[in-house]
Amino acid sequence: MNQSSIAIIIYIIGVIIGALFLDIWGAETNIKKGLIALGWTALLLIALFYADKNKK
Repeated sequence: MNQSSIAIIIYIIGVIIGALFLDIWGAETNIKKGLIALGWTALLLIALFYADKNKK
């Protein structure tokens, strides 16, 4: 399993945890929850960038 696949699996697990425990997609979402989701996605993009960089 390569590094990008591991990063994507960890991202999906984090999104599921965010949906179940943090209620990110609930009706009463505030800016804090939105920023947490945005930061989590930014971490995925950074991880994918470095995984691709180390692959070359």
